[in-house]
Amino acid sequence: MDTLLAFGQKSGVYDFMHSAWGWPTVESLHFMGLCLLIGTVGVFDLRMLGVARGIPMHALHKLVPWGVGGYLLNVTTGVMFVVSAPDQYLFNPAFQVKLSLMAIAGLNVLFFYRFVFGPVRVAGAHHCRHRRHSELGSRRGVIAANGRLERMGC
Repeated sequence: MDTLLAFGQKSGVYDFMHSAWGWPTVESLHFMGLCLLIGTVGVFDLRMLGVARGIPMHALHKLVPWGVGGYLLNVTTGVMFVVSAPDQYLFNPAFQVKLSLMAIAGLNVLFFYRFVFGPVRVAGAHHCRHRRHSELGSRRGVIAANGRLERMGC
């Protein structure tokens, strides 16, 4: 914890986050990243579950890089939150659950692109509905944990 705090202070993140506009700016960016992630990858997942069958898979898959960009924005801003107040996050059970669910979602994406996406591209979305259900579930859990963190003042 001291290492994170020292990094935050040394890099200037701590000072920026505790300035008048630091926290609100980073929180807004964090929310925009979440919107990109859910708005693109979430729609892709729903299509994989059979919603909006008239939209071609390849058209939605073109949006996935925007979702990845949103995820990277969330990771960057999330690290800024943690290094500016590590004691507020590291020992918080909601934050620990959030990180666990993010790891599950990440493993799900790796599994999907390694083993499932090729056949789906050829045969259609019905091959991977169970994977999409688990990813959507873990993503909902991350959002719920985030809401819990906000209610706790984090």
